[in-house]
Amino acid sequence: MKRILVTGAAGYIGSLFIAGLAAKKSGAKILGVDVREPLHPVRGTNFEKCDVSSTELRAVFKKFKPDTVVHLASIVSPPKNSDPQLEYRVDVLGTKNVLEGCAETKTKKIIVTSSGAAYGYHSDNPEWLKETDQLRGNDSFPYSRHKRLVEEMLSEYRKKHPSLTQLIFRPGTVLGAGTRNQITNLFERSFVPGVAGSDSPFVFIWDQDVVECLIRGATTSKTGIYNLAGDGKVDLPEIARILGKKFIPIPAALLQTVFAICKPLGLVRYGPEQVDFLRYRPVLSNKMLKEKFGFIPRKTSREVFQYYIENSPHLRK
Repeated sequence: MKRILVTGAAGYIGSLFIAGLAAKKSGAKILGVDVREPLHPVRGTNFEKCDVSSTELRAVFKKFKPDTVVHLASIVSPPKNSDPQLEYRVDVLGTKNVLEGCAETKTKKIIVTSSGAAYGYHSDNPEWLKETDQLRGNDSFPYSRHKRLVEEMLSEYRKKHPSLTQLIFRPGTVLGAGTRNQITNLFERSFVPGVAGSDSPFVFIWDQDVVECLIRGATTSKTGIYNLAGDGKVDLPEIARILGKKFIPIPAALLQTVFAICKPLGLVRYGPEQVDFLRYRPVLSNKMLKEKFGFIPRKTSREVFQYYIENSPHLRK
């Protein structure tokens, strides 16, 4: 019987993944780990309340002895006053702790959700980023920097622990019914703001496609590194048209000034560097996902966004 340990089990994707995996009736024994109790426990699965960066996690590994680990624990949308050190501890040190647990218990495979943010937000990013492109996660964006650091750690582990096979996914913007995060905040306003001179293209991936890729990864021998994105891209002016809202491009210098003033006052989480988050969006190619991993996303980027707005009652019309 396959033994699958899932970190971040009570989170957005973690809860969907465990429910989807259990529904497949694969016969796997599933253990979820998180600092929070799951809102909707799945019958036939087990749960341990545990911080991924704590020493208790190693005891969980030794007791459960997983042959596969699906590492989903991460702080994706921190609150405005979140502690950057906490984010680093969970995202980076937590991953280190998970990898060491895998090595100690001779886990055969680890599946990690990284992010397209690991490529970074740069003016000279290729039009379509491939998995072989350099990871340059911005130091000014904690989440982007952390994903880069995690992937560097995973690269080192591939050399030092080749018996631990790896499957890494780099999702674009994940959307589903009722998704709410830093990105969707842009869509909930009465208008759609943007940076003058940039269309800010987004690649979206349906949350159910993410779950299906994770399930395939956990139940097959597939390994490698893959971008997760639907076909095509949708820029902010088009998003505004779809929403029936006005697109308002704001000069980058003005936005940077506003952020510089508002951050010390505690009105926003980030400073002037936040402008690059919108201006230089990483656009992910899904060619490898389709041709090598063998998965064709069931919704294009535009279809994912359309599905999101049709199933998100909190959106301001």
